[in-house]
Amino acid sequence: MSTRPILDDESASPEARALFDDIRAKRNTEYVNHFWRVMAHDPERAAELWQKLQRVMAPGKLDPLVKEMIYVAVSASNGCSYCVHSHTAAAKNRGMTDEMHSELLAVIAMAQETNGLANSLQVPVDDCFEAGR
Repeated sequence: MSTRPILDDESASPEARALFDDIRAKRNTEYVNHFWRVMAHDPERAAELWQKLQRVMAPGKLDPLVKEMIYVAVSASNGCSYCVHSHTAAAKNRGMTDEMHSELLAVIAMAQETNGLANSLQVPVDDCFEAGR
């Protein structure tokens, strides 16, 4: 259960409704997900976050599908079930196949395992891996 109510359009402030309208227009859907409906309790912060998200997730040197898959990996590592689900759906909408998803999960699991071992063992970083060398 959310720590704040999920705002519907009727109970949202005019600023929050404007955000919802922008999300609908940019995503070409009538659906505004729970994340934005909860974030809209602080419409200024939500609008800033929405603008930043659009910039970061826009096509660039990384393909949008790759960005969604990275988002899934980071969300899994951070334990954010909501983000894992929403960005897995977004990745599938951008063309991620079941095989790609399975491979992504294997990479996430491998990274979590080796990260845990390297951190637990406090393995020093090789000189040749240091940034700037």
